Amino acid sequence: MKKLTQKQQRFVDEYIISGNATQSYLKAGYKVSESVAATNASKMLRNAKVKSELERRMNEIRASKVMTMQQVMERLTKMAYGEIKEEQVTNKGEVVLTKTKNSDQIRAMELIGKRYGAWTDKKEVTGGLEINVGVGDWDADD
Repeated sequence: MKKLTQKQQRFVDEYIISGNATQSYLKAGYKVSESVAATNASKMLRNAKVKSELERRMNEIRASKVMTMQQVMERLTKMAYGEIKEEQVTNKGEVVLTKTKNSDQIRAMELIGKRYGAWTDKKEVTGGLEINVGVGDWDADD
């Protein structure tokens, strides 16, 4: 598939920012009236190359907003060690940084432990279980 033209790329950039196809079309540098821009912008959104690029960029944006498991574990570890500072407002309205509360540190350690399978309840079951299911062992009138 060919690359986008410069104007198409600018349209994609503007559309990601505003979500308004008509304004994005005009800001991309197309010199037309607003009514023509609305029609052409609608067509632009159906263009296979533009649609594909928009989808790729939106997926990229969504992926960058989601923490990876590695990032989660690193953050929990910092909390467990008390390295994360929390903002608290004093009676005078001042904002001060305080160490992570012990309860939050313990919770972080619990989550880390759970991730690695610590503290799981294991029950050992021994013996046998016999189940007999017979056809015709019941009476429809019961």
